[in-house]
Amino acid sequence: MNLPKTVESKTKIRFQDCDPFNHLNNGKYIDYFMNHREDELINAYDFDIYKMAKLQGKSWVSSSNQIVYLKPALLMETVTIESQLIYFDNSHLKAEMRMYNKDKTQLKSIIWCGFTHYNLMTQKRETHSEDMLNLFNRIVNPIEQNTFENRLLSFKS
Repeated sequence: MNLPKTVESKTKIRFQDCDPFNHLNNGKYIDYFMNHREDELINAYDFDIYKMAKLQGKSWVSSSNQIVYLKPALLMETVTIESQLIYFDNSHLKAEMRMYNKDKTQLKSIIWCGFTHYNLMTQKRETHSEDMLNLFNRIVNPIEQNTFENRLLSFKS
C-alpha cells in the first residue's frame, strides 16, 4: 500500500486563538500545526502517538521549533495545513509544516519541528523500533535545502 508522503487538512481559525487585530496569535500557530500533524498521523498512517504512549510508555518530545510568519491567518478563515517528515534517524524526527490560505495560493507560515523519541518510564531518549524505521522510510519526503533560511528563500523565489 502506498502511503502519502505529504498530508493535508483544512481547519478554521477560531476567535479564542486570535489577537485584538483578528489575526491568529503567534503562539497559537504551533497548536494548529501540532493538532494537524497528530490527526493526520492517525488518518493517513494509522499511527496514534497517544495510544503508543499509553500502551508502550514511549512517545516523542519536542526538541526544537523554527517558525516564520509570512501572512496573517485571520479570524474564521479556513486554512490548509500540509506536513511531511523531512528527516529521521535512530531517535530523532524533523517535520515541516506549512499553513496556506484555503486554496493554497498564499503561504502564511512555515515551521520545522524537531522531535526526540522518549521513554516515559525511564525518562531517557529511546531508539526507534524497526517497525517505526520502516514506516519512516516509506513516508519520508526530504527537501533539497538543509537550512531553514534556505528553505524560506526557496518559497520566496
